[in-house]
Amino acid sequence: MEQHGKKSGPAARLDAILRHLTPRLGATPAPTSVPTSAQASAVPQPGSFCYTLDNDVLTTEQRQFYEDNGYLLVKKLVSDEDIERFRKEFIRICKKEVNVPGAMIMKDESLRSQYGQSEKVVNKVQDFQEDEELFRYCTLPEVLKYVECFTGPNIMAMHTMLINKLPDSDKQTFLHPMHQDLHYFPFRPAARIVCAWTAMERADQDNGCLVVQPGTHKEPLKPHSYPKWQNKANKLFHGLLDEDEKSPRVHLVMEKGDTVFFHPLLIHGSGINKTSGFRKSISCHFASSECYYIDVKNTTQEHLEKEVVEIVRKKYNMTSVELRDVWNFRARLVQGERINL
Repeated sequence: MEQHGKKSGPAARLDAILRHLTPRLGATPAPTSVPTSAQASAVPQPGSFCYTLDNDVLTTEQRQFYEDNGYLLVKKLVSDEDIERFRKEFIRICKKEVNVPGAMIMKDESLRSQYGQSEKVVNKVQDFQEDEELFRYCTLPEVLKYVECFTGPNIMAMHTMLINKLPDSDKQTFLHPMHQDLHYFPFRPAARIVCAWTAMERADQDNGCLVVQPGTHKEPLKPHSYPKWQNKANKLFHGLLDEDEKSPRVHLVMEKGDTVFFHPLLIHGSGINKTSGFRKSISCHFASSECYYIDVKNTTQEHLEKEVVEIVRKKYNMTSVELRDVWNFRARLVQGERINL
């Protein structure tokens, strides 16, 4: 259950460095007893529907579509007014008018001399859980209403991103290879994790919309690493090592406010932005607070843990930190009770 005690060890140092003493819900230590296999509970228990929970929000047809395909698109879920507020906050972050503790601001440094501090340079704001305005997205009732269909009533916001896909017709710098999000997550079960991804403007094949491989959420977690074009790869933009080029793909053309919910094992990615404008989206990975951390050592995720831990150690001059410490810092309770995560 939710506790308000202080952390100890690496998690406490992360709090001290990153939170700037910002009080918030969910400052609990990681659980002490967890499964050790990265495959633990990745497959849901059998039943009429494995990937959604009984509720009066989703229709039978919507539940069956998600069951079969691993994603569900809801039109015009987020209002234009909210999206405009998120856009304005992103611009303030780009201009350094707002400092977000713990956030990772990813930029195309080659464009800074030409455009300075602007949205023409910043392509992603990751881990914005300490930004009150952007984090409102993770608490919108219209979003959580659907999230609960996948996670249940006790909901943690685990990973947040605002992506500003920059024009990139030649270098392919911002192409994200096909991947499964569960590759990044040291918690299970996969069936109680869902991503909410909202288009902040029209997303289509021209500006690099999401591309999904329907039904791949039923497959196991596959090995990931950097793509073959490593000289152009962004940090931690891992992709499938063995990609099935023949697997059917669907380009998710979305209008502003449309929101897609998808399973963390669904294989997906995004193309390049061939236009002169931007393609913005805001997203959050949610999980049931009843999910639990796992030990990724001796699994396909072990090399990811080493890379993430090394980044955190260098950035914050820390000598001892584990992957679950990083996720424990990111996690915030948004509904119900905090149980494990």
